[in-house]
Amino acid sequence: MTVRFGLLGAGRIGKVHAKAITASSKAQLVAVADAFDKAATDLASQYGAEVRTVDAILKASDIDAVVICTPTDTHAELIEQFSRVGKAIFCEKPIDLDVERVKACLKVVDAEGATLMVGFNRRFDPHFMAVRDVIEKGEIGVVEMVTIVSRDPGAPPVDYIKRSGGIFRDMTIHDFDMARWLLGEEIESVIAQASVLVDPAIGEAGDYDSVSVMLSTASGKHATISNSRRATYGYDQRIEVHGSKGAVLAENQRPVSIEVANASGYTRPPLHDFFMTRYTDAYAREISSFIDAVESKSPASPSGLDGLIALALADAALTSVKEGRAVKVSDVTGALADKSVFQGR
Repeated sequence: MTVRFGLLGAGRIGKVHAKAITASSKAQLVAVADAFDKAATDLASQYGAEVRTVDAILKASDIDAVVICTPTDTHAELIEQFSRVGKAIFCEKPIDLDVERVKACLKVVDAEGATLMVGFNRRFDPHFMAVRDVIEKGEIGVVEMVTIVSRDPGAPPVDYIKRSGGIFRDMTIHDFDMARWLLGEEIESVIAQASVLVDPAIGEAGDYDSVSVMLSTASGKHATISNSRRATYGYDQRIEVHGSKGAVLAENQRPVSIEVANASGYTRPPLHDFFMTRYTDAYAREISSFIDAVESKSPASPSGLDGLIALALADAALTSVKEGRAVKVSDVTGALADKSVFQGR
């Protein structure tokens, strides 16, 4: 089976997914839609696809699945629309910036029996997958503490900051998902601190650029997250998991893993410059996993529920900063006793 794709959004992340789709022997990029005709035309012509409107892709009989890379405020409605016409859906995070809107959207996904996968690509990074494999094999015993460092080389434009939903929903949300994935337990409470240390304009836009977060589970396990919008030395992505029998670490990656020794000392090449190069393999594996779920008609992961909980953790962190207290995640999500309601299939 060849999974035939429609791509919604031809911007930076759309280009990443177009490359991943066309690199798979199991997939075909059929159509591209974008509000800017030139962006859609350029990307479609690069990969031999057609330019179509979103409505045309919605009605198309030659498209099995869509990848949603449009602005965040369109995600939930598009997920609902494509769920109702029976197309599988891959959507970039977040589903929406409002928890209640996400819950309503996921009820539609469940009612329609749709396949939905949310784009937390770091789960598919081979280095982080190796960390998870070590945990599952019991090599470090029972997980007790997780430490995540995630720092960007530089802050995005302030215009982007204003529409991003804030650092917790835009940047830290990836780390919230990683923390859940590695801890193996649901997070019960969040405490966070945030500052403006990089660019005063970010604060003027109502956001932060430097944050620290501690997450705790009911059993007492915890994860700490360090985020900054500025790392002068490159794209800083590190993870350490400490367990009852040892620890496992994923270090920063470089385009070339060499070390030079001479009279000046020991030097190594710089880190990757941003996510598009650091996570190239992760994006390819992510789309491959989605294709497998579509082919086998099995649940896709990360699921809609994963997207909902990561957003709730972001909201809890923001509340913690504003109110100076630990925040229970359940205060944000409300009752999720029947989590299957939000899983999708």
